[in-house]
Amino acid sequence: MTLLGPAEIRELAAELGVRPTKQLGQNFVHDPNTVRRIVRAAELSADDVALEVGPGLGSLTLGLLEVADKVCAVEIDPVLAKALPATAQRFAPEQAGRLHVIEGDALRVDVDQKPTALVANLPYNVAVPVVLHLLATLPSLRKGLVMVQKEVADRLVAGPGSRVYGVPSVKLAWYATAKQAGKVPPSVFWPVPNVDSGLVAFTRRETPLEEAVGADAGDAGAVGADAGRKATFAVVDAAFAQRRKTLRAALAGWAGGPDAAERILRAAGVDPGARGEQLTVHDFTRIASQRQAQPSHG
Repeated sequence: MTLLGPAEIRELAAELGVRPTKQLGQNFVHDPNTVRRIVRAAELSADDVALEVGPGLGSLTLGLLEVADKVCAVEIDPVLAKALPATAQRFAPEQAGRLHVIEGDALRVDVDQKPTALVANLPYNVAVPVVLHLLATLPSLRKGLVMVQKEVADRLVAGPGSRVYGVPSVKLAWYATAKQAGKVPPSVFWPVPNVDSGLVAFTRRETPLEEAVGADAGDAGAVGADAGRKATFAVVDAAFAQRRKTLRAALAGWAGGPDAAERILRAAGVDPGARGEQLTVHDFTRIASQRQAQPSHG
């Protein structure tokens, strides 16, 4: 198998009449060593089904085909989506049959391949929504390794008390444990972006947090997975919408008034004078479940 270098990337782009667009966040990786590094960091096994979002010209796709059982690639650009199978056949003829291409928006398409690992160079402008959407809609996803803007990587893995800890940090923590997996310089992309990139590795939690929401509310059967997640995310959104306010004030609208917010917070064991950036995802689930356990909301 041949991985794509700068010459192959530009040749493919010229053949297809493709010019990378900012609108789609297209920055194509043209360094085989970076592709190998990403694939290694993803820790794929021979029975993994890899989901790649935004495969572009196929740099990472070829690397994934070397190690995964199947690769499901979701590409929004119709020209690139149609060209990808031919690229795989040309550069990896023995593995090309394991590639399944879906043309469309990853936030809207139906992925029926039951992927086990998300491995992708994600467009910077949609990275967080894509990761959270796929974790919400694809329970088969057990792990992932995504390349995103370094600033986004920092936010995704931040913990309580960090300056960049916020909504993305807590929502990813709901689904998975996450960690930084390295930096990627701008020079490995075409065109060269004006920011560094970072790798984020995540592993889905074995015990979903929605079970904790149901159990804390005293009726695990009454709180489904989706309801538990939505209840917790509503608290998270409210808490960070007004970062400088105490939770008693920030959650007043959500709870039905500051007094109701204080009652719920104290019942959850959370200081009403604290702020959202001080709480763990477990704190937020307790707050959500205590509101459900209250006889009235206000």
